[in-house]
Formats: sequence, structure tokens, C-alpha cells
Amino acid sequence: MLNILSKFKIIFYFCNISLIIEYLFPGSLLGCILYNDCRIQPQFTRDFIISSNHFYGFFILTFVGLISYNSYKQKKFLLLYLLCLAIILELFHLIIPNRDFEYPDVLGNIFGVIVVLLLNYFIRNYVKFKN
Repeated sequence: MLNILSKFKIIFYFCNISLIIEYLFPGSLLGCILYNDCRIQPQFTRDFIISSNHFYGFFILTFVGLISYNSYKQKKFLLLYLLCLAIILELFHLIIPNRDFEYPDVLGNIFGVIVVLLLNYFIRNYVKFKN
């Protein structure tokens, strides 16, 4: 079991570093890779009130992070880290060239973390109730 968790931690660290690099890159790193144009931001689905790309990124990062750690204390620290990261990375867009700070992006980041938390809470309580 510990071997599986350590593999998830490696995946979590890789996702974390990848997300930070994508956020701090001046322009769109994915646009450079996919379209050979750093000015084009790939859009996976339409945005609603929040940015869907940001939601997906933090949803995946939070999900992998939660399955990587066992203890309540580690998970609590992880969630605090992810919420701070969600805000701080978007604030960096104020000073990074070719990037813009937008409230829907911040909300997408935060909702990505919160949705995984809610899903985790309901699944944990449903399993307790069923057993």
C-alpha cells in the first residue's frame, strides 16, 4: 500500500510543478506546444461563471493530492497549501507579461479544490454509513 501511495506522491509532485510552470510562463505554454503559438490559450470546454481550464487543473491536482496522503494533518496542510496556491498563482498574473489577472480564474482554482473536498466528504460519509 505504501508503494502505491509513493507513486501517487510522485504524480502529485509532477502535476504540482507542471501547473506552477504553466501559470508562471509568460503566455500559454500549452498554446506553444499544441498550436505553435504562445498567444493562443487552448479551451477544453466553455467557461461559465468560472474558468473551466483552471477548475480542471486544480480539480486534478487536489484529487491526486488527497489520494497521495494518509493522515488528517497532512491532508489539512495540503488543502491549505492548494487554496493559497490557487490565489497566489493568479496574483502573479498581475506582473507576468502576456498574462491577465481575472476573478473567474481565481474562482475556477478555488472551486476545483472545493469540489474535490465535497466529493471526498460525501464518499467518506457514505462508506461509513453503508458499513
